[in-house]
Amino acid sequence: MNLTAIAAIYRMEMLRFFRTILQSFVSPVLSTSLYFVVFGTAIGSRIDQVEGVSYGAFIVPGLIMLSIMTQGISNASFAIYFPKFIGTIYELLSAPISFIEVTIGYVGAAATKSLFIGLVILATAHLFVDLQIAHPVAMLAFMVLTCLSFALFGFIIGIWAQNFEQLQMIPLLVVTPLVFLGGAFYSVSMLPPTWQTVTLFNPVVYLISGFRWSFFGLADVPVGLSLLAIAGFTVLCLAIIAWMFRTGYRLRD
Repeated sequence: MNLTAIAAIYRMEMLRFFRTILQSFVSPVLSTSLYFVVFGTAIGSRIDQVEGVSYGAFIVPGLIMLSIMTQGISNASFAIYFPKFIGTIYELLSAPISFIEVTIGYVGAAATKSLFIGLVILATAHLFVDLQIAHPVAMLAFMVLTCLSFALFGFIIGIWAQNFEQLQMIPLLVVTPLVFLGGAFYSVSMLPPTWQTVTLFNPVVYLISGFRWSFFGLADVPVGLSLLAIAGFTVLCLAIIAWMFRTGYRLRD
């Protein structure tokens, strides 16, 4: 394992992040504040509690998951796509490092960035609602695993994408709708029975449900299924990345 190469890639990506730290810090704070104003105030005035939890607090896990999923994807996808765009990907491929080391460097940096954003949003939420975390260790574990798995997913998108439009297509047209329809701002139990069954086919439901359980001890699906879902998604992403590097899929002409 070439730790020097991993550290170099990781440091390069983190330096790029810190050069835009103000934007990276202010943007999620403003977005979270707007969500609390729109959902917490407007809708919260009509929905007092959800399963014994105030609506303002209930939406916090969903807001965090929405942000870390999209941030993990965008950071990792851009990180690997940009070298393809400017042609420096060939220097990376010809270097004496394996795809494992490349993946750890880029994905590790992207996961770190999205974890930072998630913690910022969590701190911002405390300004709006009285928030108690029932299982803080589980909460941190779910957050780290989600950051890691969606950074891997973003890495796949960055390799697959052939232009900037494709880079944004899946996060905007697939991931964000799945999060909104996955119980981010409501409980699945509030839906009619038929739609509850349909919603269970949405993989994001299992992630949000497990993450919300770590806050309030409430879950729409068993916590074990949530862990199994995120573990399976992570393994699948790793297998796809390994195949992409082994075959050179959209990495070399």
